[in-house]
Amino acid sequence: MAIPEFLIEKLEAQYGSELKDKIVEGFSPKRKVTFRVNTLKSTVEEIKGILKNENIEFEKVVWSDEAFILTNACEENIQKLEIYEQGKIYLQSLSSMLPPIVLKPEEGKDILDMAAAPGGKTTQMAALSNNKAHITACEMNNIRIEKLKYNVEKQGASCVYIMQKDSRQIDDFFSFDQILLDSPCSGSGTLNSEDANAEKYFTNKLIEKSTKSQYALLKKALKILKPGHKMVYSTCSILKEENEEIVRKVLKEAKAEIVPIEFEGIEDLPILPVSLDGTVCVAPTDLYEGFYIAKIRKLK
Repeated sequence: MAIPEFLIEKLEAQYGSELKDKIVEGFSPKRKVTFRVNTLKSTVEEIKGILKNENIEFEKVVWSDEAFILTNACEENIQKLEIYEQGKIYLQSLSSMLPPIVLKPEEGKDILDMAAAPGGKTTQMAALSNNKAHITACEMNNIRIEKLKYNVEKQGASCVYIMQKDSRQIDDFFSFDQILLDSPCSGSGTLNSEDANAEKYFTNKLIEKSTKSQYALLKKALKILKPGHKMVYSTCSILKEENEEIVRKVLKEAKAEIVPIEFEGIEDLPILPVSLDGTVCVAPTDLYEGFYIAKIRKLK
């Protein structure tokens, strides 16, 4: 077991012994391969037909027509297929498909993706809005922005404008109808129990650094979100200091409120208890990464 001892103690303190054990079990590396159909270039029916021809077995989820779970194929098998090369599908974890679904990007709206690379959620929002939204995708890192550009082009997300910038430095002059802040985090929901290096990079210092940037990013998001409009804050962490505590802290300082998360099929998610009503924390399992999502409305 390569999960750092201090994290196990944190999980026990937050969730109790029984849930902590289930979470640690969910850190198993044997997660199934998942992807979503890129509806800008293909259809669910076309992809189903191709998978059947290739003898690739799949399952679906109730909360998204576009999401596929593969039961007898690995990522390497999928990357050899033409549908992957052509950008007709996008390999993406089920959990990371949830924030755009919760946000519900709308056609004709100005949308900001504050930490966009590698582009999974950016291109998903482009598809959900039929390429008719105006999406600004921010990324500050030189290497990561190249990956973002590559994926946006490959997926045919022509409504996306890429901006190399630290989102915390966006001018307050700008304003957006919708914002997705999938914030940089410790990654506590995505750890691999067989990763021998986990103790080297997963540290208290990483959590402290993450919470500082999360707080600054969320404050900025609520400054540049139009009054009366909604945003989504998400992390791939299951620690309350990166999730509920950040949201609660910023809500106290900003005129904003939680919008309870509701969508068809939410009851199928493996949910962890949260201390902020209306927000959702997904447990790590053989299908899902640990993930937190909050929907927030800026008051008029």
